[in-house]
Amino acid sequence: MSVKTFLPFFIILIFSGAVYGRFISDSSSSLISDGVHSAGIGRDSEVLRLDRSYAGAEESCEQSYGFLPCTKTALGNVFLILVYGYLMFLAATYLSSGSELLLEILGPGLIGGLFLPVLGALPDAMLILVSGISGSTAAAQSQVSVGMGLLAGSTVMLITVIWGTCCIVGKCDIQNSVAVDMKDTKGFSLTGSGVSTDIWTSHAAMIMAVSVTPFLVVQLPQLLHSTSGRHLAVLMALIISLTLLVSYCVYQVFQPWIQSRRLAYIKHKHVISGVLKRLRMRALGRLCTDQGAPNVEVLEKLFKAIDENGDGYLSRGELKALVVGMRLEEINLNECDAVEKLMKDFDTSHDQRVQLSEFIAGVSKWLNEARGSKVPSPEAGPDTVKYLGDLHEETRREHYFLGDQSDENVEAVENPRSITIKAVLLLLLGTVIAAVFADPLVDAVNNFSSATSIPSFFISFIALPLATNSSEAVSAIIFASRKKLRSASLTFSELYGAVTMNNLLCLSVFLALVYIRGLTWDFSSEVLVILIVCVVMGVFASVRRTFPLWTSFLAFLLYPFSLVLVYVLDYKFGWS
Repeated sequence: MSVKTFLPFFIILIFSGAVYGRFISDSSSSLISDGVHSAGIGRDSEVLRLDRSYAGAEESCEQSYGFLPCTKTALGNVFLILVYGYLMFLAATYLSSGSELLLEILGPGLIGGLFLPVLGALPDAMLILVSGISGSTAAAQSQVSVGMGLLAGSTVMLITVIWGTCCIVGKCDIQNSVAVDMKDTKGFSLTGSGVSTDIWTSHAAMIMAVSVTPFLVVQLPQLLHSTSGRHLAVLMALIISLTLLVSYCVYQVFQPWIQSRRLAYIKHKHVISGVLKRLRMRALGRLCTDQGAPNVEVLEKLFKAIDENGDGYLSRGELKALVVGMRLEEINLNECDAVEKLMKDFDTSHDQRVQLSEFIAGVSKWLNEARGSKVPSPEAGPDTVKYLGDLHEETRREHYFLGDQSDENVEAVENPRSITIKAVLLLLLGTVIAAVFADPLVDAVNNFSSATSIPSFFISFIALPLATNSSEAVSAIIFASRKKLRSASLTFSELYGAVTMNNLLCLSVFLALVYIRGLTWDFSSEVLVILIVCVVMGVFASVRRTFPLWTSFLAFLLYPFSLVLVYVLDYKFGWS
């Protein structure tokens, strides 16, 4: 651990350590010796009169692990919250740095899909666990509101305040409903500037919205005004939450493979539409009849026109001349790639050349695939230049929103062994810090709540997410500032993924505590806030891929709305 990590903790030990003195009482007096005179206590003795209730209050302050400092004063607990929060921030930073190093070495599959999201939610999970694992059932019931406040606060902060901030710092000019990479000339235009994300980010937003399902299940008894079956509802919600967690991790592990397959299919469709468009422009008639059968006469004329040497076969060179100028670079392909796709679908005899019968069969097959594709407002059938042009543009646009990264140079990692060791040490250090200081932080929050009469939920809702999610927030903002579709997609995908892990992993820990310890689930207003924010932002982000600047202010407003809603429901209508 670095020196800067120990410095604030050392200062705490010096200035905030509990101080104990000798308490001497007399059965006939409430006076205490001043510690100087040894004579018996009398009217003329120099004495110091103390309030016994104050002494009792000091004695009730319990030190975490028997040596960490504690205090009952509001100012002292603010100091402790700041220091312990800083240590939790360091833990989150170490976990994030270690995960990124492993991601560079092992790739996005198992590490990016499973390991990294779990580690990102680890500080929150630790705090939730310690909030209800120790002490009596009554004490756990009072402390568990800290865990619920952290869970709700982290979720709301990530997809409101951080989401809106990323939208502002990553804004680019919007043209044709798409944010143009690295172009930011319209200033703070509410409709003319914003960010665009890829298709996978929309999927992540929908998954985030679905991840609130366990909250609905555990809330069913309250919705039905039933006092029985609450313990069973908690168990059912726990099972559903764990099932969704495993499913989400499996999806994340296999997502790179799914993404590559989807990209390959889009590139294939783009080549199909481009080749058919060129054939249709060169043809003197329709490529197929009204019944959908290939127009043999027209295709024979096309074959002869493409067959420049007249040998009755189409060679690779002749097919390459056909695809030249198709703007294949827009989808990270070249003429040779397109020719390979042509040969793969047309050359059924595998003799590295295309015969007339293979050409007719291949064109017919591609026309059928084009007929099954949906394009915006086609004015005619798939045999027309208009239809094929729309299909070609649609595949290019879809490829853009899929976020293909095949044109980026990936450098080999030097010294993978040393980087692996460093990553493991960072992960261990972050885990240890989070495990050690989670309990003192929860105690400091509860003590501050007692000293100020402010509900611990609101303290944990506002303060704790700043410590446990600050590294994710900084990372997201830095990525968003690069002002590209890919960086914006990565930014918002990480935010949606972090919220999903909160809703599944952290909620699973919380539900397990409630079920095992027999605690009462009484968090209706908090659950409602999580449901509203996740569903609104999840559905909104899943149905569109471009977000003008005005959407950031909508996200910002959801944060104070959440706080006000919990306060009104709990303290005006008595929900909890």
